[in-house]
Amino acid sequence: MLTQTTSRVLDPSDLDAALAVLDREPVVNAFVTARVQIAGLDPWRLGGEMWGWYEDGMLTSLCYAGANLVPICATPRAVRGFADRARRAGRRCSSIVGPADATSGLWRLLEPHWGPAREVRPQQPLMVTDRMPDDIAPDPYVRRVRKDEMETIMPACVAMFTEEVGVSPLAGDGGLLYQARVAELVGSGRSFARLDKDGKVVFKAEIGAATSQACQIQGVWVAPEHRGKGLAAPAMAAVLRYALADVAPVVSLYVNDFNTAARRTYRRVGFQEIGAFMSVLF
Repeated sequence: MLTQTTSRVLDPSDLDAALAVLDREPVVNAFVTARVQIAGLDPWRLGGEMWGWYEDGMLTSLCYAGANLVPICATPRAVRGFADRARRAGRRCSSIVGPADATSGLWRLLEPHWGPAREVRPQQPLMVTDRMPDDIAPDPYVRRVRKDEMETIMPACVAMFTEEVGVSPLAGDGGLLYQARVAELVGSGRSFARLDKDGKVVFKAEIGAATSQACQIQGVWVAPEHRGKGLAAPAMAAVLRYALADVAPVVSLYVNDFNTAARRTYRRVGFQEIGAFMSVLF
């Protein structure tokens, strides 16, 4: 019998209840929802555990505990429960990321035990749109990356990741996991790029998470020598057109608050801020 409030590791029999929680905020939860829809709740397939928080016998909040620690629809009491479980288990994640309120609460409780972090990004605006812009024509040269173009796209992916996160994705396992993820996105038709006449990547982006209700654009990158030339907005409009036509009716992304150029570009393409994420990087 469950007590008034308790947390536990969910198992495959809890799938419907977990999806019901995730479905409460389909845009915010798109990353985790996409994983759960594909892998279910088996930890080996999911790549981590799903913790559930119960109040009066009802599953009300979740926390994905894998390479990232991600609080989901987490109430203040759930945050405390997840922090206790995370503290006892020890840090196994490379980041904590999620809605800013819950993530800041989680980090406040975990920092004395897990700190210091390599970097904390407390405000990362979450932006969404469900339509194409009226005044920006999509770049006709942005297209899906082909499966035989992995060697072309990988250097741009590594450059973007290193610039964004501050460490190379090739560290540790030599980049095997990262390369597999890039290959997965290319293979599923969710990697996009514009190449110059010499076959070098000028712009690239991916649709990283996708459900029937929402998808999330990630990995947006313009080659340094092409920045400030007005390429980004038409290129983003092209990716947005693919996303809305082929993937989901709502498209989201989140961006660092200090990246004023990117935020300006996304607003020009029609994205509006609806909330904020927070990331704690180790």
